[in-house]
Amino acid sequence: MNITTRPAYVGRFAPSPSGPLHFGSLIAALGSYLRARACNGKWLLRIEDIDPPREVEGAADDIRRTLELYGLHWDDKVLYQSQRFNAYQQCIDQLLAKGDAYFCQCSRKQIQEEMHGIYDGRCRNRKLSEGAVRLYNQQKIARFDDLLLGNVQVDGAFASEDFAIQRSDGLYAYQLAVVLDDAYQGVTEIVRGADLLEASCRQLSLYCQLGLPLPQFMHLPLACLKQGFKLSKQNHAQALDKRHPHVALQQALLFLGQPAVIADDPTKMLAQAVSQFDLSRIPRQTEILIGR
Repeated sequence: MNITTRPAYVGRFAPSPSGPLHFGSLIAALGSYLRARACNGKWLLRIEDIDPPREVEGAADDIRRTLELYGLHWDDKVLYQSQRFNAYQQCIDQLLAKGDAYFCQCSRKQIQEEMHGIYDGRCRNRKLSEGAVRLYNQQKIARFDDLLLGNVQVDGAFASEDFAIQRSDGLYAYQLAVVLDDAYQGVTEIVRGADLLEASCRQLSLYCQLGLPLPQFMHLPLACLKQGFKLSKQNHAQALDKRHPHVALQQALLFLGQPAVIADDPTKMLAQAVSQFDLSRIPRQTEILIGR
């Protein structure tokens, strides 16, 4: 596997093209951008287009245009996950050949009703030749140190589960694609929303099983309309205003606990925000309630 040489710091923003960016997206983009620039590092953009049924036509182009209007300019070329299918399949084939992955034909309904929602590995020794592909999870990582939240511990049964790396319809699973792409791009630190805390443990297990260098993680608080109800495309969050980006940028800086900036041009705002970025001011919590 070709792993790029790592500079001191590489961060990234990796949206899926399932709709326009919203305020919750801006928090993740801005937080990762400020951290990367404050560390004099690279900030990359990756479009995670591995789930065609959920994609919205034109969303990838709209995401790029919105980021540019908000002054969030990325380094290097945009990486599209749809260009990386050969790498995903090669990894799966290698894992299957070594016995570190296996085919599974259990349905979601079976897992919910017969296994209480946690897959019990029953297909591991059945030597099936088709179905979903699951990682034989030998690492079972259930905790990690988050740069913002400190010690993060997840449910041990969840962490021990043999999770899917390819769906039965042939589509590649997020857990596999994100690990391979972050390693391929040399990402040293992953800054994203706190809804992915559990996913981070699965990804760390996969990093270790593949022998890849481990990144650090920082999970930002989620913007929520009510407790447990984050802003998201699935919840029809309002798209970012392309006409007045300075307004949302100020709100996002406030959300992240950063000092206000005096400019109203996005590029100048971000330059000032980078110069005064203070990691210790970001709220150390997983959710922040906001008004509609």
